Amino acid sequence: MLRNSSVDNLSQWNIKMAYTIETTLPETETSLALLKVLAENSFDSILVTDATAKGKIIYANKAFKKLTGHDPLEVIGETPRILQGAATDKKVIDRLTSALQSGKKFEGKAINYKKDGTPFIMYWRVLPIKVGKKIEAWIAIQREGSAI
Repeated sequence: MLRNSSVDNLSQWNIKMAYTIETTLPETETSLALLKVLAENSFDSILVTDATAKGKIIYANKAFKKLTGHDPLEVIGETPRILQGAATDKKVIDRLTSALQSGKKFEGKAINYKKDGTPFIMYWRVLPIKVGKKIEAWIAIQREGSAI
């Protein structure tokens, strides 16, 4: 069987890249600095919530403000429900809730609302942040979809 060399090379690069990041940045301070640069410079909105049942926001990046109009500092202690409204699909929120309760990742889209009340379609991915087997927090990576 013939192998596609570019696919094979990409696969090897991905394996090397994952290995390199984990082994080259073992220092906590370096790892934290890397994560800070990634989060603060992402084109996507990043929201981190605590792992409690209430899911209070503990971090939002600058792209969150661009997406929603909410200043990151003003949403700390709130819940992501501040983005929901009349047209937010309850079935999607129920799927999200179920995924969170079972400790699984979630991907979905729903109509959410900006600070000024403007509805928009938001695509998002929610992933657990685990230390060992314990979920310490949740990270949501969000972006705007097509116009409503």
